[in-house]
Amino acid sequence: MKYLMFVCSDTEPDAIPEAPGEIQTWFNDINGRGKWLDGDRLRPRQEAKTIRVRSGKVQVTDGPFAETKEGIVGFDILECDSLEDAIEIAARHPMARAGRIEVRAFWPHEDP
Repeated sequence: MKYLMFVCSDTEPDAIPEAPGEIQTWFNDINGRGKWLDGDRLRPRQEAKTIRVRSGKVQVTDGPFAETKEGIVGFDILECDSLEDAIEIAARHPMARAGRIEVRAFWPHEDP
């Protein structure tokens, strides 16, 4: 099953900082096991746009919709055998300490 891992900043990081090369070690492990499908960092949230359509008119506003100090800074798409497997992978990501990780299973479209 595919899982989306949102990598998020947080205002209360763990006291233990990320060690040099830790993210590369994490990536090499999950990629080597065939668990990593795609992912990347994201540009700063100040460069984001929020798009809505109301009464047929497109509304574009600057930045994320939510007023928060935390934000999504990257993502990874994983192929895991279970939610527990995805949680184990997310818990070893350095941003689980410096920020937070949200894991969600994909919800495939059903054929009619």
